[in-house]
Amino acid sequence: MDEFEAFGFVMPHWAYWGWLAIMPLIMMGLDKLFSKDEPEVEAIPQDIKELLEGEDPNAKYGSLGNGFTKVFDWISEHTGIFVAFWTVNAVCFYFFEVVMRYLFNMPTIWVHESSYLLLGMQYLLAGSFALLHGAHVRVDVIYNFLPPRGRIGMDIFTSMFFFIFALTLTTTSYRFFTDSYSMNETTVEAWGIQYWPVKGMMLLGSALLLMAGVSKLIKDIQLFVRMGKGEA
Repeated sequence: MDEFEAFGFVMPHWAYWGWLAIMPLIMMGLDKLFSKDEPEVEAIPQDIKELLEGEDPNAKYGSLGNGFTKVFDWISEHTGIFVAFWTVNAVCFYFFEVVMRYLFNMPTIWVHESSYLLLGMQYLLAGSFALLHGAHVRVDVIYNFLPPRGRIGMDIFTSMFFFIFALTLTTTSYRFFTDSYSMNETTVEAWGIQYWPVKGMMLLGSALLLMAGVSKLIKDIQLFVRMGKGEA
């Protein structure tokens, strides 16, 4: 980084990747620590509880699933929480850029690049969390006119298109990652940080999305069968 001395502080590559790895773990630990001291929330009235559950896309599953789906859902949930804390870094990075640019007339060469890489990886890794919580976009033209069991059947039927997409994304991401890692690819900007970890996050995110899709399909099939027997 000696050639960048005129630019003031430049985030070392190792510090960037290391901080992204440990910062969310620290924040999650602190959140768990301080949440123990929070006062207990009063019980929610039953009618309000039913209303909230009606808006929860996961409430329909209840106790459905098995050991595999519980593990998959736990991973998806905590992956989403992990990458959510990365957003704090982007805010801090851009605050640093504004201060350096407008108060000290020393614009940085790394803040913008570090932030868009950060948000790109966040987008890739959050896919499984979004699927777990029903946050992906659905075309409801036909879906909303179906009875409850018909909607679950539609989810099962259309899952084949999801798996075609997810498997294609995973295999393509694997090729992108291996090619990038073998050549030690870096970005073309002045900071020149390694680019293969970003391709690695693309592979990881697509694998997590595929895993979350398997979990959802298992629970959809179980619910479809239960509703057919009149148990749900």
